[in-house]
Amino acid sequence: MSFEGLPKGSGDKKRSFLESIYLWEVLRGLGVTAGHLVRNILHTDDMPTMQYPEEKRVYGGRFRGRHRLMKREDGSPKCVACQMCSTYCPADCITIVGGEHPDPKIEKYPVSFEIDLLRCVYCGLCEEACPCDAIRLDTGIYEIAADSREKFVVDKDFLLTNDTDGTF
Repeated sequence: MSFEGLPKGSGDKKRSFLESIYLWEVLRGLGVTAGHLVRNILHTDDMPTMQYPEEKRVYGGRFRGRHRLMKREDGSPKCVACQMCSTYCPADCITIVGGEHPDPKIEKYPVSFEIDLLRCVYCGLCEEACPCDAIRLDTGIYEIAADSREKFVVDKDFLLTNDTDGTF
């Protein structure tokens, strides 16, 4: 194999001591960082940050918020425990236990309906899979906070009255 006619690589270049320990490059990087620091201190109005509790971010119309269960006229959940949403969920975060409904017109109802919000990826497949429009992700609530992992597993009662601001 012949390397004739090819350009010489940069590995053949002799480096000075400062170039070999990369001191000059480190100092250039620190200069860039110091320049950004001074610019941000002098021009705080141009910074892209928001003062979060006072200013809220405005999201587009396609934003999916936290889950909620829809109710019938009598206040019971619309869900018929068909397991379609939990089957389609890629994160496997929905758990439904079905039972016989006392009303003969309604076949089944969810005895328990739980969603683990920490596992959920908010993709909306559960909403699309539901044949009776029982679950929706249209609350617009994007703030979720709690002091333990167990509080992020929300149950049927919470999903039916999903009107909190995001703090559990």
